[in-house]
Amino acid sequence: MKLILASASPRRREILSNAGYSFWVRPADMEEHFDPALPVDKAVEALAGQKADCVVQNAAADEIVLAADTIVVRDGLVLGKPKSEADAFAMLRSLAGRSHTVYTGVCIALPGENGRRETFSCASNVRFYPLSDDTIRRYIATGEPMDKAGAYGIQGYGCVLVEGIEGDYFNVMGLPIAQTARYLSQYGIMGTVL
Repeated sequence: MKLILASASPRRREILSNAGYSFWVRPADMEEHFDPALPVDKAVEALAGQKADCVVQNAAADEIVLAADTIVVRDGLVLGKPKSEADAFAMLRSLAGRSHTVYTGVCIALPGENGRRETFSCASNVRFYPLSDDTIRRYIATGEPMDKAGAYGIQGYGCVLVEGIEGDYFNVMGLPIAQTARYLSQYGIMGTVL
């Protein structure tokens, strides 16, 4: 089986590569639809499922599709990717000195009319240091926050904003790789170790 990553995310590519996976990238070309009526974990799984469905419909019989989506939630409010620098500032100000939860939904799908499909999600709690307005502005000036849920990347310059994390670090980056590896191994897709 060939592993297809249904994501353009450089972070997800990096995580898979570092775990020793061979894969091809085929991003989902679609508009996502977040369902606020669902519990957050199920909503993020549904987003990953939408991406997987988009790509698996054109997949070959020997391909397996891996899709993921990540959202940030603070006090029940979903923080997606910022629409502007002002939006990024507001998000980061709301996270400063507080905790929030990062959810990543993952979907693994096989092609065909009766193709199997599995979804799961992972949640990690992240705590930010208190941040000055100047620190937030300097971070935004790097450009890093603009394409990330919650307006930060823990693996980049944003690492200095984070006081602590409870849960899977790679989940916060965008793919809970240890859990994903266990699902992929059920289909004979192996990285270097698992």
